[in-house]
Amino acid sequence: MYLKNEIVVPSRNRLNPRGDVRHEDSTVSSSVQSCALIEGSTGCLTGHIATMTPKHCFLGFLISFLLTGVVETQSAHESLMPQRVHFQSRNFHNILHWQPGRACTSNSSIYFVQYKMYGQRQWKNKEDCWGILESFCDLTNETSDIQEPYYGRVRTISAGIRSGWTMTQRFTPWWETKIDPPVMNITQVNGSLLVILHAPGLPYRDQKGKNVSIENYYELVYRVFIINNSIGKEQKVYEGAHRVVEIGVLAPHTAYCVVAETYQPMLDKRSRRSEEKCVELP
Repeated sequence: MYLKNEIVVPSRNRLNPRGDVRHEDSTVSSSVQSCALIEGSTGCLTGHIATMTPKHCFLGFLISFLLTGVVETQSAHESLMPQRVHFQSRNFHNILHWQPGRACTSNSSIYFVQYKMYGQRQWKNKEDCWGILESFCDLTNETSDIQEPYYGRVRTISAGIRSGWTMTQRFTPWWETKIDPPVMNITQVNGSLLVILHAPGLPYRDQKGKNVSIENYYELVYRVFIINNSIGKEQKVYEGAHRVVEIGVLAPHTAYCVVAETYQPMLDKRSRRSEEKCVELP
């Protein structure tokens, strides 16, 4: 409950308009409220003069400090959390990328990476990415079972404050990796062009130490295009699974360029085009 009190102002000397000293006692009535602990809560109405016992003052300060500290700490943790944590995958090279948190304005932040396969309860530390300054981490070896889904997550420490974890969406390499175009070699043979295609390289090796072909994982279709530079006309000359293609019936003394791409029928995905390889026929 709130108690109204009166404040008695001690007697003081005051000069009257004629300069004489006049002694008076004045009593000033004011709405004064004592802060009391009422049913487990403390408080005073704003705008009133308040008195508070030392015990109640300390209790109010402690509650305010703790609540403010918790809110500020939680805010700092959230603002430091890495942003846009995601996998980028090309030819099964699976790299985890992220951006600094909103509060990370310096290069002093360090990052910590963990990963796990879908269904596993325990997260695993990526030792090569534990306390790093970079904003990426190579998880190719840790995600080598390409038809299994994985998760990655990242946290940061900056100025002694540790953020929470930011996790990726579910990532399955077989579905999400991007395949490069084939590598081409071109040879002139009796007025024709012999195009030899090589499938993109992968980071895996078999038991004999040889590179594993991407054709072990996908059915690939190769598309080959030829461009007549004299008229600027492009024509598709081949689409199929063979990697050796002969292009004939070409005009002499003409410059041609060849480009190729890979296509995955099962996923309905195609690669970007290869760089042009150009030759001029005699």
